[in-house]
Amino acid sequence: MTIRIAVIGAGIMGADHARIVAEDLPGAKLSVVCDMDAARAQAIADQYGAEAATDPEGVIARDDVDAVIVASPDFTHAPLSLACIKAGKKVMCEKPLSQSSAECLDVMKAEEAAGSRHVMLGFMRRYDPAYIQMKRALKDGTIGRALMLHNWHRNGATPAGDFTGAMAITNSAPHEFDILRYMLDSEAVSITATQPKRSDDKVAPVVMVVQTADNQIVTIEVNNNAAYGYDVKAELVGETGSIATNHVSYTRLDKDATKSVGHDPDWRDRYAEAYRQQNRAFLAWVQGGDYPALASSSWDGYAAAVIAETGVKALESGSRQDITLIAKPEFYK
Repeated sequence: MTIRIAVIGAGIMGADHARIVAEDLPGAKLSVVCDMDAARAQAIADQYGAEAATDPEGVIARDDVDAVIVASPDFTHAPLSLACIKAGKKVMCEKPLSQSSAECLDVMKAEEAAGSRHVMLGFMRRYDPAYIQMKRALKDGTIGRALMLHNWHRNGATPAGDFTGAMAITNSAPHEFDILRYMLDSEAVSITATQPKRSDDKVAPVVMVVQTADNQIVTIEVNNNAAYGYDVKAELVGETGSIATNHVSYTRLDKDATKSVGHDPDWRDRYAEAYRQQNRAFLAWVQGGDYPALASSSWDGYAAAVIAETGVKALESGSRQDITLIAKPEFYK
């Protein structure tokens, strides 16, 4: 049976998800593209022979929509996920589930009341080949016990002029918050956050140090004005070795006595395969398979939100802050 998928949000990520559904997911059909901007929704829908719409709740309730991908603005993620749960439809929701941990708890309660998983979160790095190999090296004992995880997350320039250090923690860093929990299989228990001083009025990098329940140390640098391009890397340090992700470049330029490789302008090329594999896992789940083994759940969205909220407090206070999660519900174990 062909699964009819609606994509809500026709911005950068929504357009990418629409393309993946239409071109890279055998067994799926892009049925509807929905966006508050009717012209933008129509433009994407026309590319793939889909229908355009502007009412997300109406789209979720439609009988000719089997599953939903939410790629609309962050503040809509929790309400639209709740609407999908109410409609009994599975949803792949882009991160974050919410920047409010209280809203995440509302989604978790609704999902538990429904009696089955409905929400898969778009923390796509879990599907990236580099992070998969890193996790394997840890699990099979290649590098011994994990001691430290170093992460840096750099963008060429901030997406908006009013971008702040707090927004770097709540908008950019959740990917690192999720990957540290997934990679180390341990919850974060404390966080510090600080910023250096720039010579201009652009937002400076935010540097965080997280400690896990297993006494591992995680460093996170989020630099939204790195100037040179998009650059995300990680290094996992163990007792007997370390493993790091590599920048992938298909070409190298040799000219004027120099060798150079390019940087990606943004995240889409870097994680193109991760997005494809994530969406394939979502489709297999909708088709009747088990909840995807690598997927981030509503619980993971809640945990990332709590770490982010605590990180903002650490940045504002200039002091180490304890991270407190509720006990993990049996439903998510």
